[in-house]
Formats: sequence, structure tokens, C-alpha cells
Amino acid sequence: MVKCPRCGHDNLSSTTYCENCSYILKGSPTGQKKGGWKMGTVKKIALIIGIIAIALILFSVIYNFTQPSNEESLNVIVADSNVQEGSSHPYEVKVLYDGTWYSKSGEPSSLQEQSNQGNHTFDLDCAAWDKVYVLAEKTDGASGIMKVQLIRNGEVVAENSTTEGTNQITINYQS
Repeated sequence: MVKCPRCGHDNLSSTTYCENCSYILKGSPTGQKKGGWKMGTVKKIALIIGIIAIALILFSVIYNFTQPSNEESLNVIVADSNVQEGSSHPYEVKVLYDGTWYSKSGEPSSLQEQSNQGNHTFDLDCAAWDKVYVLAEKTDGASGIMKVQLIRNGEVVAENSTTEGTNQITINYQS
């Protein structure tokens, strides 16, 4: 017989709960504590920090795999849905002239200056969507023809030339 510590009722030794008040009796299988974490607080904290570190590593790996590469992010999709390879300098200016010349070119608020002699091609520091301005002039006083081409991604998009009597060329272009 087992006496209930709460109400004092005598219960059979095989009962789990007091027949009178339903109190869990000592020595019963459900009244004993089993299992649980048998580790100190420092070990629990270390385990939680380890789980967080693994989660951060997995997150960064997944994030890096889902981001586009530099080549993919520089491509330009034009109105007809074709993808054109982008570049950091999509515009070039080509000056075709045997004598000496001077030019200002680029996005109108930040023009680059060039001076040279003979045929020459140079990159412009403009984005594909920028408005582009080119001013070229002969500096040698010669009467030959000078031609200037604006090239975007390898294709001539604007062209102008001088006549025998003039010495200045301008191009205004916006895609």
C-alpha cells in the first residue's frame, strides 16, 4: 500500500495516481524525471551559437548562387527583345583626318578633351542611356575633309564630316 502525501488516502502499490485526489504518487513511473539536457549553460550557449553560424553560412552560399554574374548584369535588353552584350564603355569616337585636331566629347555635363594627329579612336566614359555630344575641329588650318563617327557597341550610330571650307563638326546623339 502507498499512502498519498496530499490527502493521506491508502492506495494500492501499483497505482500511479491517488484514487481520491489524482495526485501523482512517489515512486510511480510518471512521477520520475527522465531525459532532459544534461549539459551546462556554457555548452548550451555554444551549441546555439554553432547553429546560428551554420545557418549564416548556408544563407550566404544560397545568396551568392542566386545573384547574377557581372556579365549577366551588364547586358542590355533593347526594344526588340534582343540582348546586347554590355560593356563599361559602350561608346567610341573615331576621328578620320590626316592633320591635327581637337575634340570635346561625352555626356554633355562632363566632356572629355582630346588632341591628336591623324586617324584615332577613343572610348567615351558614358553609359548606354546617356545623351552623347561630340565637337571636333581641325587645328592645323588645312582644307582636307575630316570625318567623325560615333560608335556604340561596335556599330556606327552617328557620323558627320566637314567640307573643304569648314573646320568644325558636331554630333548630338541620344539612343
